[in-house]
Amino acid sequence: MKREIDQIAKDKGIEAEEIVSALEEAMMQAARKRFGLEKEIEARFNEETSEIELYEFRSVVEVVTDTESQIDLGAARELDPEIEFGDEIGVRMDTSDFGRILAQTAKQVIIQRIRDAERDNVYDEYIDRKGEVVNGIVRRFEKGSLIVDLGRTEAIVPPKEQVPRETYRPGDRIRAYVLDVTKATKGPQLILSRACIEMLTKLFEQEVPEMYEKIVSIESAAREPGGRSKIAVASRDSDVDPVGACVGMKGSRVQAVVQELRGERIDIVPWSIDPARYVCSALSPAAVSKVIIDEANKSMDVIVPDDQLSLAIGRRGQNVRLAVQLTGWRIDIKSESKMQEVASWLADAVSVVEGCGEPEAELLLQQGVTSLEDLAECQMELLTSLPGIDTGGAEEIKARAAVLAVQKAEEEEQARLEAEQQAAEEAAAAENSPAEESEPASAAESVRDEG
Repeated sequence: MKREIDQIAKDKGIEAEEIVSALEEAMMQAARKRFGLEKEIEARFNEETSEIELYEFRSVVEVVTDTESQIDLGAARELDPEIEFGDEIGVRMDTSDFGRILAQTAKQVIIQRIRDAERDNVYDEYIDRKGEVVNGIVRRFEKGSLIVDLGRTEAIVPPKEQVPRETYRPGDRIRAYVLDVTKATKGPQLILSRACIEMLTKLFEQEVPEMYEKIVSIESAAREPGGRSKIAVASRDSDVDPVGACVGMKGSRVQAVVQELRGERIDIVPWSIDPARYVCSALSPAAVSKVIIDEANKSMDVIVPDDQLSLAIGRRGQNVRLAVQLTGWRIDIKSESKMQEVASWLADAVSVVEGCGEPEAELLLQQGVTSLEDLAECQMELLTSLPGIDTGGAEEIKARAAVLAVQKAEEEEQARLEAEQQAAEEAAAAENSPAEESEPASAAESVRDEG
């Protein structure tokens, strides 16, 4: 049996002592089921005979009144010459009459104990690998989840941790981030992820030696799995360009990450302590004309050239959305023409005070007043701080702004209704227009007639 125990321990990756303990417990439970729970029984593994021996403890007495729990001194000294009255001695039990049911009970106990030991070993091994990227092979699918074989155990990639549009088949290799390791009733549950931000940052740490050496660091990251990502990087060494280190020679490093993420676009921007500079970098590749900062609300109005507006916003707002996640600032993007229109409305509002106009409107824009509503609700101190505006003038400006805000809203609503009406008329005209499918045939007929 010793050889079999060693072989099982090697195959299962557990200690031989664990298996011996499981055997002893199994035999003890089977014996108690066979002889009763009231008996004091102990199981021991005999290394010389490679057998599990069961011992029943009996009290040494002068006169035996209960043969199940007592033994006389003479019989006891045959087993142990130094035994005395009142001592307890273990008497080996006969296990030859253990039937099939008892053997099955012992087998189940052994299997369960070995599984418990395997679970504990796997948990101890992978709990230290939490936060790492591991390699595995896709084995099967269960309710939308991927079951991944890691060698000694299996892991799960839940649907929410999978990247949209990524598909796998059984047998495909997969790299994923160890998101969590939990002890479940059916064994350690390893939860992997390919969609988390940590997957992105860990891949860069593996590809960029400067990150391993702590020279370059990822200060922030934002990701929409399968679509686009942004990372902000900084360097502790002024001689090391953090963006260049992440891009690599001819883009080799970033391309390795892109290939692992199956074509996900990645923007690498320099991190800056200056929020305005940081936000401008985060909105790349769009160019920024001006930034108006509202530190109290941690928000920015970013003005971009008209031809850069769609680029700054991105497809379905993706670029600005990632920039907000990356920087932590609320960003409102406006075109230069839109800001000129706002400046014109603000100049109209402040013109109720003699001598005030466009210069004061520009000052208000720089102070974060970017709409008529903002002007109507702004603090009196802000307006009276402008040259030539006293308390009375400030009240007139706020009242004028409120009136213009209503007027502007009515004009915009009218324009919207006219646009909807025009679109409806064009759609109706398109439905009523005759089909022109016969024109090519008519042209061909005319050519034949001329021939």
